[in-house]
Amino acid sequence: MEDNLILSESRAGYRVLTLNRPQRLNAFTEPMHRALAAAIADAEQDRSCRALLLTGAGRAFSSGQDLSERIDATGNVVVPGAALEQYYNPLIRKLRALPFPVVCAVNGIAAGAGCNVALACDIVLAARSASFLQAFARLGLVPDAGGTWLLPRLIGQARARGMTLLAEPLPAEKAEQWGLIWKAVDDDALMTEAEKICAHFATAPTFGLGLIKRALDASETNDLVAQLDLERALQREAGSHPEYAEGVRAFMQKRRPSFTGKR
Repeated sequence: MEDNLILSESRAGYRVLTLNRPQRLNAFTEPMHRALAAAIADAEQDRSCRALLLTGAGRAFSSGQDLSERIDATGNVVVPGAALEQYYNPLIRKLRALPFPVVCAVNGIAAGAGCNVALACDIVLAARSASFLQAFARLGLVPDAGGTWLLPRLIGQARARGMTLLAEPLPAEKAEQWGLIWKAVDDDALMTEAEKICAHFATAPTFGLGLIKRALDASETNDLVAQLDLERALQREAGSHPEYAEGVRAFMQKRRPSFTGKR
């Protein structure tokens, strides 16, 4: 049985979670899902944690689902579905709903569900040698783990159809040009850049950042009137929080604000 499937490191104001099956390109298994869910839950419960950094060990972020779990003891291929309901879908929902930003550092191939887990994060950085692959069509499957929702919104229908139907890898620099990710960086600068962003979030107004995440996700389905109403409601929440008062006082006093990260 594999141990330490997810490595968790506490830093000043944030956590680093590392997918740790490098010998299998960090392909997802059910034990790995359970370990990741537990690590995320632990980070969420830690009131000193104000951001999350997700990356992969070795030469890949994640190659997606470990297909050895898709063959049962009799040699028959297991029909997908249960793992989505039990593991992938809750993971994507949790990443989007966390009350603080999630940064993903893609250090190599991000394929299949691994690609979509990365894209579900708030800020995605990638090493220049990394690539993104919607491999599902090669197996006769449909993109899952939020892929069919995320891709058209990030890069538009034409590019989403090209990525999913052709199942060709997309280099990190082109992913940046397309708007699929935030930034492509030199390989040896990836973790430094990702940690710099997390360190920034660790001193930022956490409550307000969580509300921004909620507003942006809601905008994908709201019409303008509904979104304006939501902005008003969320602004009232933000304006009633002590971090807003600190931000205003710091601005007026021409000093750097001291945000506590209270959620």
